Amino acid sequence: MTLPNDYMSYEVLWTPNGDDLVVKGDNLEFLRTLPDESFRLIYIDPPFNTGKVQTRQTMKTTRSATGSRIGFKGQTYETVKGVAFGYNDAFGDYWEFLEPRLEEAWRLLTDDGTLYLHLDYREVHYAKVLLDALFGRESFLNEIIWAYDYGARSTKKWPAKHDNILVYVKDPNKYYFNNAEVDREPYMAPGLVTPEKAALGKLPTDVWWHTIVSPMGKEKTGYPTQKPEGILRRIIHASSEPGDWVLDFFAGSGTTGVVAQNLNRRFIMVDQNQEAINVITKRLGSNLLGPSVAFIDFPEISAVE
Repeated sequence: MTLPNDYMSYEVLWTPNGDDLVVKGDNLEFLRTLPDESFRLIYIDPPFNTGKVQTRQTMKTTRSATGSRIGFKGQTYETVKGVAFGYNDAFGDYWEFLEPRLEEAWRLLTDDGTLYLHLDYREVHYAKVLLDALFGRESFLNEIIWAYDYGARSTKKWPAKHDNILVYVKDPNKYYFNNAEVDREPYMAPGLVTPEKAALGKLPTDVWWHTIVSPMGKEKTGYPTQKPEGILRRIIHASSEPGDWVLDFFAGSGTTGVVAQNLNRRFIMVDQNQEAINVITKRLGSNLLGPSVAFIDFPEISAVE
């Protein structure tokens, strides 16, 4: 494990033998405190540069004798608004913001490590050019298309119903990939394969059909842009082993850490949004029997377990 050139100017905040870690603070400055080649898997879901403020309002419906909504068997209900989560998704120079963070990701990956960069159609083409230069074109592994079918539909163009996940490896001759652990999908034409194959299902391709987090589902946190656990489960299964460290420095709602913990991986998550930290704290707090998780403010260090 090699330390960055200016490592001596930083306080040591993490070691491979330490606790799982959730950090509130600027991710670039924190990444610079971490030693080289420390993570086998890095997944990041940075803001998509939509130019909008992303918000989501949580809602709860409860039975009430004075409620204004009528439901099953004539029962009356009232709808209560919860906390509105949000963040600014507009950057004057998006790539001036993102490029140094991707450079840190390359430094932090182990030789057999993999980066998954989750974007959408607005920026993914620029990202491909940048990552080809940073990692080398030979290190490009896949562009995964996550397709879903939910939400409003444009009538003036083909509705955009997918995200793009670029997959790059540190060394194309050494990277770890294990599709035996990945969940299988049903065959679209099961009658064309043997009953045994139909029962087993097929390995996913680079097009993943998976629903978004249901507004009424158990996974829902109310955080905007929350990603479903199924997407992260597939990534973590394929590109890491139990005990490996996983890094997500745009943590958002904390799905990476939740899934990593459930799959016996170690994790670091970083986000500067207090609303994100609140959601992560609540999600990880539900796993009372899991490994110890440290929460720190960076650069003001005050660990709380």
